[in-house]
This record gives sequence, structure tokens and C-alpha cells, in this order.
Amino acid sequence: MANRKLKPEKENPAIQRRNGKQPNAISPEADRRGRQPAAGTRPAEDARRTEVSSKKIQLFDAADFLSQVGLDGTIVEVKKGQVIFSQGDAADTVYYLQRGKIRLSVVSRGGKEATIALLAERDFLGEECLSNAQASRLATATAITDCVMARINRNQMLLALSKEHVLSDIFVAYLLSRNRRVQADLVDQLFNSSEKRLARALLMLAQFGKEGAPETVIPKISQEALAGMIGTTRSRVSFFMNRFRELGFIEYGEKLIVHNSLLNVVLHD
Repeated sequence: MANRKLKPEKENPAIQRRNGKQPNAISPEADRRGRQPAAGTRPAEDARRTEVSSKKIQLFDAADFLSQVGLDGTIVEVKKGQVIFSQGDAADTVYYLQRGKIRLSVVSRGGKEATIALLAERDFLGEECLSNAQASRLATATAITDCVMARINRNQMLLALSKEHVLSDIFVAYLLSRNRRVQADLVDQLFNSSEKRLARALLMLAQFGKEGAPETVIPKISQEALAGMIGTTRSRVSFFMNRFRELGFIEYGEKLIVHNSLLNVVLHD
């Protein structure tokens, strides 16, 4: 049988006092250590971690990363209007959007089409294939500008997420951001007027609220597509677009320009 060292029994506090000792005395240094907040609870540290994560996303280059870790990924260029995948296609690939904008849309059995998301640079596309329960695409992805993307096989993406911390940090940050957007979209659809929903959609197209300077000049998008995004008719979109232009919130013709003043529509009750 292995020998085990017995822990010394604690001395009775009364005996400690009689011998001139302080009962269970704690050194000042140990007391200071004990009162320090637990790791991860200090605001300054949390802010630093957020800043580091943000910098990782900004500096991430998909082409360099794929070559460094040996992933069999491909950098693909997609022209404006090209379909990347269609609703019902086999889901076996994840994309990382380095440049450009993509529209996700779904079509009902009755043939009605609706836009469910707009994706921009530093967004992932087709990540639902990482779930074992999802074998086919739920939506159609169409480029609304020229795009550059990294295409990664599903199995290799799963392996990379478990081994490469930079990629997993970026992917988790994206999922959290996407979750917030989905919740905001639901609140917007439930409680806001079609005028506010249109203003918010235009601001999202211009990347207001995301890191970096907003893109005031955005790709021209049809009023039908905008109507599908916000759940209203084309005539209502046309009415509000004309109003926004008259108020100086936007300019549109050959190109669509969104000004900061459009935020007033969203913020005004």
C-alpha cells in the first residue's frame, strides 16, 4: 500500500491565542491575492480581448491562411448576378467572403421569393452544412456585386475549427454577430413600420454599424428586391425611396448613395 502523508491538524483557536498566535492568520499578500477578481471578469481585460479578436478578424486573409495550414481550399471569383448555390442543392462547402456582397433568398412552394439576409466581406456563407442534420441548402445565394471568396470543404472546415484557434475565434465571432442580426431582424419585422424597415435595410447595405468606415455608395438593388427584404410591396418601397431622396437622406439614379442622416428615420419614434 502506498504511503500517504497525513495533513497536520489545525490548531485550536483558543490554544493559538494562549500561545500568542493570531488564529488562522492570513498574510497581507495572500489577502490581496484572494481579493483579486476572477480571470475574465475585469473590464479592462475583457475590452482588451474584444479588441484582439476584432483585430484578428480585420487582419485575417483567407488565401494566406489556407496555404499556411494546408487546407484544400480554393479562392474563387464570382461575377455580379451569378448564383453561388441554389435552394435544395447539396450542402458540402463553406465559403468565406473576402470582398463583395451576397443576397440570400428563399422561394416558397407557391413561387413567392423573399430575401432573408445580405452578406458582406468577412462573413461566412453556407455554414449550415457543418450541422449533421443539414444536408441541403436552405436558401439561394446570389452575388449582388463582384465577389472574391474562399471555398472550403465541409470535413476540412470541421477539422480546421478544432485545430486552428484563429479560424475558430473568427467563426464564433461571426456566429454571435449573425445571431444578433437575426434577432434584430425579427424585432424589426414585428414592431417597426415599413418605412423604418426600408431605412434599416439601406443602412445595412451601406455597412453602417459594422467596423470600419461605412460604404456610402452601395450596389444598386432593385425595388422588388428591397420589397422582398422588408416584407412590403414595390409601390411602398418606391414611395419611401422618393421621400428619402426629397429629404436628402439618399441619392439614387445611376448609383445609390446613403447618407448618415438616414439614421434619423430609424431612431425617430
